[in-house]
Amino acid sequence: METNQYTEMFLDESREHLQAVNDNLLILEKQPKDLMIVNEIFRSAHTLKGMAATMEFVDIASLTHHMENVLDKIRNGELAVSSDVIDVTFEAIVYLEEMVNEIAQGRDGKKDVSGLVSRLELIESGTPVEQKDIQTIENFNLELDEYQSTVVSQAKEQGYEALHIVVGLTEDCMLKAARVYMVFEVLKELGEVIKSYPTVEDLEDENFEQEFSLILLSTKEPDEIKVHIHKISEIKKVEVESYTPKERMKTPGEDNSEKDSSEEAKIEKAVSSKTIRVNSERIDELMNLFEEVVIDRGRLEDLSKKRQDKELTETVEHMTRVSEDLQNLILSMRMVPIEQVFNRFPRMVRGLAKDLDKKIKLEITGADTELDRTVIDEIGDPLVHLIRNSIDHGIESQDKRKQSGKQEEGDLNLRAFHSGNHVIIEIEDDGAGINRDKVIEKAIENGLFTPEQVETLSAQEVYQVILSSGFSTADEITDISGRGVGLDVVRSKIESLGGSIFIESEPEKGSKFSIQLPLTLSILSTLLVKVKSETYAVPLSSIVETVLIEEEQIMFVHGQKVLDFRGEVIPLVSLTEIFHVTTEEESETRKHYSIVVVKKGSKMTGLLVDSLIGQKEVVLKSMGNYLGNVFGISGATILGDGQISLIIDPNALIK
Repeated sequence: METNQYTEMFLDESREHLQAVNDNLLILEKQPKDLMIVNEIFRSAHTLKGMAATMEFVDIASLTHHMENVLDKIRNGELAVSSDVIDVTFEAIVYLEEMVNEIAQGRDGKKDVSGLVSRLELIESGTPVEQKDIQTIENFNLELDEYQSTVVSQAKEQGYEALHIVVGLTEDCMLKAARVYMVFEVLKELGEVIKSYPTVEDLEDENFEQEFSLILLSTKEPDEIKVHIHKISEIKKVEVESYTPKERMKTPGEDNSEKDSSEEAKIEKAVSSKTIRVNSERIDELMNLFEEVVIDRGRLEDLSKKRQDKELTETVEHMTRVSEDLQNLILSMRMVPIEQVFNRFPRMVRGLAKDLDKKIKLEITGADTELDRTVIDEIGDPLVHLIRNSIDHGIESQDKRKQSGKQEEGDLNLRAFHSGNHVIIEIEDDGAGINRDKVIEKAIENGLFTPEQVETLSAQEVYQVILSSGFSTADEITDISGRGVGLDVVRSKIESLGGSIFIESEPEKGSKFSIQLPLTLSILSTLLVKVKSETYAVPLSSIVETVLIEEEQIMFVHGQKVLDFRGEVIPLVSLTEIFHVTTEEESETRKHYSIVVVKKGSKMTGLLVDSLIGQKEVVLKSMGNYLGNVFGISGATILGDGQISLIIDPNALIK
């Protein structure tokens, strides 16, 4: 069957089912007796197995099949939910995600899952699973795939017997791979080996303890085979018995469950018939085309003002209203819930908490908050860094929390919500907070500040220091943190998205990292300003207010122009000087100045311009590789009259 045309659909649905299993496993760990959750996980695994088998992805189908066996025993009361079950199933999910990603990259999605399969089978048989059990095979019955089973049945018709052989090496065996090779050489003379555990590659690399298992097709008697293997030195034991494949018996409730799942599939199909899957590249192309429409709309608006033609003006106004509705519709198509990013964190937090021997409760709110897909694609890694930082640096160990009079379990809150044209994401913990004195000490040690400068710093300015490159307050480097690269990367990435990050902290109470991000990156509402003969666009999201001031209102502090803005002294930045705008001779001294007050966090700066033109929606275009890093400029746009206008990056200009 030609399956290439269905690969994209398979990938989308597989990721949905894996995410469902992941989410439900986290709930099951807290509610181990809730069989409804087990049924949900079983249905997702069952559907994934069916899809993988149809698409001929054998390893995915095999692993999900064994997951299904364990889940089936749990829901029928034959097996209890334990930490072993949760851990191994999570490990299986990681394997399945890796295989799905391999398929997405055009590879075959194959992976050696024999180790995980053996652990799932041990759980299914009721044997406690520890890490050492991965290589223990005495209680393990090798399971053959469909092809190998056919070989066995055909061999039996010709008088061969399938034998399960377990070989144990002595504890002091130095060259295990050599002994394995000698065993295989002996068995070649006695029959044909069709399966081994661990795999041949692992045996050659000595990735096993002292025992390995295999299936041999032979006409020889078991005792004769034992004698031949025992002739090899450093062989401690040899067990040979007739191979009997394990057959999974259907439980009374299984047919009903499959019926239920098929009925649910029909219902889901009926519901999903109102939606279609569209490749995101097509939406990007649609957005690019619409951006050209926005540029032409601006040109038509300018032409209608010049011509003063009533019919033309009415037509342009109608076109403007329709195009604005179309713009909102296209932007909403590009908006996706932030839960796509948040979904990965519960499992990550669980794993880190276990590694660090901490108890942590993760609370997620606002996962349905929507962001532009391009922002969603980029924000994942910064959030991972911040969460790892909170778990490692912020939340204390259980003993320290007890001594501080806190609950043993630390709270980690991840929130997202809309605020105007922005989305705010907050990561808050109830840990030890940021040690201000330690940050100051490290900052002086790294040469970021002098002892005199430190005395005048506000709390926010001190906390921003931890976002500096190479800065870390960790006493020792661990696998999780301590190298001073994570938070610097976080700041760079967030600022590249047109956002900003703020930090609040209180000793022994906890810390809060707040990230402010724009809803979309492509079409901006801006204020057009004139600087000599040049037109610049300032994003409205950064503007606090525009003011017209007299020349005498400008003051100087240490040679820097400043303004008393509503009782607060803010620095003034001349765009003429910053961008080196060429000027003609001015006939008279200026008496009035136009100021655009912009804000980044708690900091404000006034931008000195010649005049204010008005509000305009513009399309943000990249400056290209040659002009990618121009100071204070985030991009460019084409205005209605065909002129190019540079879009200012206020974050870079705020002092």
